[in-house]
Amino acid sequence: MLKKNDIGPQAYRDAMSHFAGHVHVVTTDGPGGRRGATVIAACSVSDTPPTVLVCLNRENPRNGPFLVNGKFALNTLASHHQSLAAGFSGQTGLPPEERFALAEWDVIATGAPTLKDALAVFDCELIDYKDLATHRVLFGKVTGLRIGDNLSPLIYHDRGYHIL
Repeated sequence: MLKKNDIGPQAYRDAMSHFAGHVHVVTTDGPGGRRGATVIAACSVSDTPPTVLVCLNRENPRNGPFLVNGKFALNTLASHHQSLAAGFSGQTGLPPEERFALAEWDVIATGAPTLKDALAVFDCELIDYKDLATHRVLFGKVTGLRIGDNLSPLIYHDRGYHIL
C-alpha cells in the first residue's frame, strides 16, 4: 500500500529548486501597458501550429497586461543575460518601468518587446489561457520568430543562475 504524505508549499519549492530550467524574459506591450517578467516555466506545446506556453503568477496584479494585450514574446536568455534576468525578476529592486533599459529591444510581429540578442525569440498571439492554483498558463501561437547566436544558455538551478 502506498502512503501519501501532505506536501506543503515550502517542501514543494525546495524540491523544485532541484529542477534546472532555462531562463526567459516574457514581455508584452499594448493597451494594458508594458510588462516583463523573468520565468523558468515555459515550454513548447506544438510545432503545428507553433505554440508555446508560459506560466505566470496570477496573484501578482502587475501581470494583468499579458491578458489585456493579448500578445507576448518569450525571450530565451544566454549566459551574458544574468543581470537582465535578475532585474526582471524583481531581485534587484529595480522598478518595473525601468527594467527595459537593461537591454536593447525591438519588435517582430505582434508589437511585444523582443530582446535583440536573445538566443531565441518566440513572438506570440495569446490564443488561450488557464488559471490553475496560483498561476496562469498562457498559450501563445508563435507568429514571429528570431534565432540568435548559438551561445551558452542561462539556467536556473538550486535558487541561482548557472551557465550550461
